[in-house]
Amino acid sequence: MRRFQHIAVLKGGPSAEREVSLESGAAVVLALRDAGYQVADIDVIDTDFDLPDDVEAVFVALHGTFGEDGGAQSLLARRGMPYTGSGPEASRIAFDKVETKKILTKMGISTPEFEILGPDDARVLALPVVVKPIRQGSSVGVHCVRSEEDWSPALADAISYDGEVLVERYIAGKELTVSILADTELPLVEIQAPDGWYDYGAKYTKGVTRYRVPAPIGAELTTICHELGRRAFAGLGCRGFGRVDIRLGVDEQPYVLEVNTIPGFTETSLVPKAAAAVGIDFSALCSRIVELATVS
Repeated sequence: MRRFQHIAVLKGGPSAEREVSLESGAAVVLALRDAGYQVADIDVIDTDFDLPDDVEAVFVALHGTFGEDGGAQSLLARRGMPYTGSGPEASRIAFDKVETKKILTKMGISTPEFEILGPDDARVLALPVVVKPIRQGSSVGVHCVRSEEDWSPALADAISYDGEVLVERYIAGKELTVSILADTELPLVEIQAPDGWYDYGAKYTKGVTRYRVPAPIGAELTTICHELGRRAFAGLGCRGFGRVDIRLGVDEQPYVLEVNTIPGFTETSLVPKAAAAVGIDFSALCSRIVELATVS
């Protein structure tokens, strides 16, 4: 029995990830209509939006600032409107890579060694490293730096977003992701990107990256990664659905990189791939997510 009939899908938004969000939102709109919902397709331009009076729940497909940082969720909660995914505080924490690192470390969850740098700070970690804006997603402004000549331009780009950056020790090995749907961990996805680096182009250019579902890493390691993903997701206070990114070192030590509260829903996105591996098609996946919508 469905809880909702009329759904609004929020897409676009004011962040650097607007174009990806428009694509995700358009896919969700079609999927929910295919599932029989009445759907209001809403392109969010700034940090406010209007909803039709008869909307019963909102599917938040806003990537980046205002969507993943809890801004839209705060507005929806104040309006008493059920919405998909994590609440405002968990969203804020997960979107902030430094806050996430602090919580993971406190929980005893392995995560790559890191430092936080401002524009005048010297790097301590030896190359190779990964440099990231602290509050962006979709690999916007993220660089893998393997040589000193590439350090300065990578730092300049990454620091332009937030005024400071997260620098992580690069973990050679496999790129994995744990997708979570309600109380279930979906099959692990292994991401085989060109040169082992899953950047913006590798994420959103069809055919560039190879995906293996389920990841062929053996039952024991799969269980360990699933447990790490669930612990990280719960430890940040997340709910509904999401994705936890893991790097599996060549020594088979897994490291949690980050938690994504609004993962992509594009043609190349990872959560739909994981769901499809257990027979949940895209329309059914979107339906399950929207039926988990809550107000708080």
